[in-house]
Amino acid sequence: MTWNIEIENIAGILDGRTTIEPGLNAVRGSNWQGKSSFIEAIKTALGTSKELTENKDRGRVQLQTPERDITVTLVRENGSVRRSGSPYLENEYDVIRTELFACLDERNEVRSAVRQGENLEDVLMRPLDFQNIDEQIADLKREREQIRSELSQAREAKKRLPGVQEQVTQLEKEIAELREKRNEITGSDSDGETDEEGDDGASPRQQLSTAQTERNQAENRIDRLERTIERTEERLRQRRSELQSLEIPEDDEIEDKLATARDRLQQIKRDSEVLQSIYSANEMVLKEDRLDLLTEVERELTQDNVVCWTCGNEAPREEMEEQLDQLGDKITDFRAQTEQYHDRVQELEARREEIDQAKRRKRDLESEIAELEDTLADRRQSLDEAEDRYQNAQRRVEELSDVVDETVEAISDVESEIKYREAELKDVKEELSQLETRAEQVETLEAESADIRTEIEELRNRKDRIKHRAREAFDEAMDEILSRFGTGFETARLTSDFDLVVAREGREASLDALSEGELELIGFVAALAGYESFDVDEAVPLLLVDGLGGLADDNLHTLIDYLHERTEYLVFTAYPEYTAFEGREIDPSDWSVATNRQATTD
Repeated sequence: MTWNIEIENIAGILDGRTTIEPGLNAVRGSNWQGKSSFIEAIKTALGTSKELTENKDRGRVQLQTPERDITVTLVRENGSVRRSGSPYLENEYDVIRTELFACLDERNEVRSAVRQGENLEDVLMRPLDFQNIDEQIADLKREREQIRSELSQAREAKKRLPGVQEQVTQLEKEIAELREKRNEITGSDSDGETDEEGDDGASPRQQLSTAQTERNQAENRIDRLERTIERTEERLRQRRSELQSLEIPEDDEIEDKLATARDRLQQIKRDSEVLQSIYSANEMVLKEDRLDLLTEVERELTQDNVVCWTCGNEAPREEMEEQLDQLGDKITDFRAQTEQYHDRVQELEARREEIDQAKRRKRDLESEIAELEDTLADRRQSLDEAEDRYQNAQRRVEELSDVVDETVEAISDVESEIKYREAELKDVKEELSQLETRAEQVETLEAESADIRTEIEELRNRKDRIKHRAREAFDEAMDEILSRFGTGFETARLTSDFDLVVAREGREASLDALSEGELELIGFVAALAGYESFDVDEAVPLLLVDGLGGLADDNLHTLIDYLHERTEYLVFTAYPEYTAFEGREIDPSDWSVATNRQATTD
């Protein structure tokens, strides 16, 4: 549950870091050591302060809690300080209630109002201004009007349900009667009829429907076949055109040329390898000066004479080296011929591949053209059959149309009436479903309306309730303070108008007659009344206390113990002269602080 904080250029602290533990956290130090600046740094992390060190353009606070990591940066721009980052408190309501009732430093407005003897209603009730109660009430009223409208519709729907249900039943009955009438007409139409095509038992109308279906199927088949034939003809034209334009290079001797070139290339490679081996061996003997391994060497002052190890003749060493150089030149010529014939072989192979590809493409085109011609013939035959089928079906439709004309009109009228009734039934059923849905919402909407009415009433009474709660919290806190401190006054209370009244010896006394310490105690009581009334502990589990130099040692300890009971983390400042506190003591001596000119906060 430890909080870690790092500070840079905030108020009077140039650089510092420490931890805050649950319970008491006492910052003990003399003036200009950064006590109050540490309180400002915490307020900066919370989002209630922007105290940047004088003559510094940028400052930063990093606060790490078990729940989240917070970084707030302050930047000076055009004479003002801008804050970036996400502080601990994220909305204005939390910021204002924390600033007024949890950040209890010497500049706290509640403490200041008590010291000045001002009316406390404005400062204690200020968080209500950030809750936009009037806007909330207006929004709830609009929502209530909407619910009332929906509720009125739901109640009306509930009343209409029986009549619409009866209408659905009547329409279903009429549709059933119409269908029975249609079946009677269709049945009488088929009685005694003999199907010329052999469709025993089928009415002329059914036969007409069958013939129309066959005609439509044949028509669709004709359309598909015509499109298929068109595509096939186009593809056949493309392939014939490609075959006609295809040219196959003529070179009957390509294989012979390629074989000759390959043989010549291999012969040159072998000759080159033989000469290279001879050259390498003789070059090594001469280079290493090991001629005596192969022959006799007569060494003289001017030159060495060597007996050739191949012919037995005597010759100077220089002549042998010249012969070796000539052999090297010949090897170079062979290599050039090798590259020449290698290029020739690649050229001939590419030429042969080009011819082979052209021949393969010709065979593929000829094969595809033959397949397309066969397919085209099949499609044309199928088209002729489909056209015959269409003509037969069309004649059948025309013959049957004359037969069924007498009954079609009657059946058509009945079916039209059925469709009309079915459409009407569909609409009525949809209306019935909507009415049932709306009717089911009556209880829910009534409950929502009651909730909104209660919420509006609660908002209207919120300010009075908060006022009452604040006065009660003030009285309770004052009773506890009076029981712990030996004050020079008997009691203090807030009037209904939030004026501060102090009693001494049974009579109202002036605030000017109170000591500085007594005024500070009343200031803390007033701030704690706001702390309790607006549930500040829900926003931040922390109380910050500073500026208590006017309290005696025992009174300071008593006040700190009292405040400790109301929060999880209590951070306060104290001079070294005060006796030790039971909790964590934060030593500011390790911090780097500004000069007294820069550290305006301390």
